[in-house]
Amino acid sequence: MAVFMRPPTRTRVAAAARRLVSHSGPQLAGPQLAGPLTLHHVPHTRGFRIIWLCAELGVPCELARVDFSAEYRASPEWRNMNPVGKVPVLIDRDIKLFESGAIVQHILDRYGSGRLQPPRASAEHARYMQWSWFAEATFSRATGELANHKRAFNGALIAPVMEEMKVRARSCLLALNDEIAGRPYLLSEFSAADIMMGYALQSFERNVGEDLPSHAQAYFERLKTRPAFEAAARANLMEDV
Repeated sequence: MAVFMRPPTRTRVAAAARRLVSHSGPQLAGPQLAGPLTLHHVPHTRGFRIIWLCAELGVPCELARVDFSAEYRASPEWRNMNPVGKVPVLIDRDIKLFESGAIVQHILDRYGSGRLQPPRASAEHARYMQWSWFAEATFSRATGELANHKRAFNGALIAPVMEEMKVRARSCLLALNDEIAGRPYLLSEFSAADIMMGYALQSFERNVGEDLPSHAQAYFERLKTRPAFEAAARANLMEDV
């Protein structure tokens, strides 16, 4: 019998968020923060973006572990949460969202007070959107399909298919490497585009398993030294959920 989600429990994400308020500015007051966000999550999946973002913004977030077995992901119970059986799913009071990029943007717009994204309709915001969606729709698509292929075929991998997906992932990595040369972040300062891209680099390391070129490696190391990244990496493991 499939297990749904353990009741959401407050994890280190909320504590990390509180500790990081001094780094990321004041939390919003009033009804906007009447209760913490709840993120239904599986370790090492795209929900890491949301955990990291909440830590950067100082927004409390509770984690609920999802049974990621094929049986449960196909169950009516979970399909009612996510119609294609994937994670993450965010519950924010009366709002339910199930796309990581949309969740990131929702949290920025509702709780960010202008932080971690450029002003709307600016040239910098256009670049912000480009690299945010490149990270998910182009880069993470290739690396994610590698993970899906391994899981779906249970070790009976189709070598030409795997190689084609790796070629696409390497192409994305080289594009990032060229873009990031000579600059610390994708934009003029750290933004949620870097959070979107940071997960894509995690996925490349995990699913392709090759060294990053020099500029991309330096960029990734820079991201990993951020206190909010370190807090999110610990919370992502969900050891107390």
